[in-house]
Amino acid sequence: MKLRANLIIGGALFALAILVGVLAPWLAHTDPVLDANLLNAEEPPGWTWWFGTDDQGRDIYSRVVYGARVSLTVGIVSQLINSVIGVALGLSAGYWGGWWDDVVNALTNVMLAIPSLIFALAIMAVLGPGLTSLLIALGLTNWSFTCRIARASALSLRSQGYVQAATVLGYGDLRIMITQLLPNMLGPIVVIGTLGMGSAVLSEAALSFLGLGVRPPFPSWGSMLSDARDQITTAPWLSVFPGLAIFLTVLGLNLLGDGLRDILDPQSRSRRT
Repeated sequence: MKLRANLIIGGALFALAILVGVLAPWLAHTDPVLDANLLNAEEPPGWTWWFGTDDQGRDIYSRVVYGARVSLTVGIVSQLINSVIGVALGLSAGYWGGWWDDVVNALTNVMLAIPSLIFALAIMAVLGPGLTSLLIALGLTNWSFTCRIARASALSLRSQGYVQAATVLGYGDLRIMITQLLPNMLGPIVVIGTLGMGSAVLSEAALSFLGLGVRPPFPSWGSMLSDARDQITTAPWLSVFPGLAIFLTVLGLNLLGDGLRDILDPQSRSRRT
């Protein structure tokens, strides 16, 4: 029952975040960038302004709604990049072995030794702030975990009978990896990809908080927290609502990943029950 609850709650929170991002033009009350009015600056939450307004009189609710687009885009796209790199390297290293496996292992160990946020900061320092730079930076930092899982799966699967049969039938290495190995390792890859999206959302918020995310004045949850840090005592709603949006989105992704793991991994499910 608990496992099903994790999956339902996590999936519902993630689906809600996606719907908010997709339907932002219809859900938002005002334009998050252009509709500024200093006469309405720092209005507290109420019937007129559900989440209050910022120091320029912009509607916080509308900015949080549009900020979902940035956070979810970064989370999904960067994790797709991580998954492609990690699966390609791990799958090929586990199947071919030899010197290529040694090279991939060494590269993976180097990546694991470097804090991902520090590496992303270094990339952003070279590329400059912006959404494209953010996607590249986060897409190149967290593939090592996926690589380890893909390599371990390939090592255990390459000796299976159906792989040997495909070799006898004359399948090439690339065809065997794509048609025989990859479908049988999708479970753990989907799980770590779901959890990785939560980490990417947090990383985007951290980089945007440092001023290296989406260029202002377009809203992202991290940049909204950065703008609100000097007014946390006088106008706490400026930081509460974007912070709550980050918390609920990451919580949903973690619960979803936990639920998927229990469904796709019978051993994990049996241990918990």
